[in-house]
Formats: sequence, C-alpha cells, structure tokens
Amino acid sequence: MKKLSLLLVICGVLFLGIGAYQFFETKSNQNESLEEAKSLLKESNQKNASETMKPTFPLDFDPSTGETVGMLHIPKLESDLPIVEGTDEDELSHGVGHYAGTSYPLQNDQIVLSGHRDTVFRRMGELKLGDILTVQLPYGEFSYEIVETKIVDANDRSIIVPTSPDEVLTVTTCYPFSYIGNAPDRYIINAHPIDNEENKK
Repeated sequence: MKKLSLLLVICGVLFLGIGAYQFFETKSNQNESLEEAKSLLKESNQKNASETMKPTFPLDFDPSTGETVGMLHIPKLESDLPIVEGTDEDELSHGVGHYAGTSYPLQNDQIVLSGHRDTVFRRMGELKLGDILTVQLPYGEFSYEIVETKIVDANDRSIIVPTSPDEVLTVTTCYPFSYIGNAPDRYIINAHPIDNEENKK
C-alpha cells in the first residue's frame, strides 16, 4: 500500500509539473507573439501615418502558417491578443488563430478566428450583443459589433460558410468554459462590420 501511495503521489507531482510547464510555455509564446504584433502594427502605422486614403486589401498580404499577422483588441475586456495564421495546436499556443482558407477584413467574406477557452478566450463569456471586437492589421483597423452568440456541437462545421458579399467576423472557442478535458461544444460569436470612424468617437 505504501508503494502504491508513493507511486500515486509521484504521478500526481509529474502531472502537475507537466501542466505548469505547458502553462508557462504557452504564456511565454503568447507574450512573444503579442510583442511581434505590436512591433508589426507600430511599423505599419508609422508607414501609413501620412496616408489619408481609405484602406484597401493589399494584394501581397498572404501570411504563412504560424506567422503573427496582427492583433485582436477587445475593449470591454481591456484585452489585446495576437493573431497568428493557422488554427493547429502549435499556432493556438501562440495566440488567436486565423482559420486558413477564410477571409481577412476587406475581402467581403467570412473571417474566422479561434482560440483556447483556458488561455486567450477565457473571458469570452463576458461579452454581450453590441460589444465591439477590433481586428488590427498592417493595412488597417477594422471594428465589428457582436450581433449573435450561440452554442453548437464541437463537430458542427456549418459555422464556417461563405458569407460573400457580406463580411462577417466569426469567433470560436470551446464550451463550457470551465470544462475539464475535451469540451463537447463550441461557443460562437458572430459580428458585423461597423463604421470605424463612428467607433472612435
């Protein structure tokens, strides 16, 4: 019995150690990506400071998997989250993942962003209809108003659909937020573009 108890204690310590390591590694990855995003946006803002024209989608904007592309700003949560191209586990450990194959702002179609409920999106349940999400990219800043939230099955792929010519920002994360293990559902937020000048007032 003593040997079994000791073995259980050792296993428990190992699991805690692995969990702590993964948490701090993810936190470090996200901080690194956030600094990359801030640097990227600062550089592009300085470059575009003298331009007064309405932003257009740059034809050469084609980020590769794992590349930090910008930032998701959530005013209500006072949160700035790095956006990384791709939604595999490695990309999601660095921030909010942009679902490959979906659009970016000004492409007039669905934009899909995903993140883990226990890291970047742990407070997503606090957001309500009418709250604002702002996607900051090298070629501009684009704000969206939340118009719908819903819960779907984890295997439901119908949430990713073409919306052209309308632009829709869809944000997804696992649900329930406090679930331990592989969550059975997904929490979905849909948001529509708003006048960015009006949002700045």
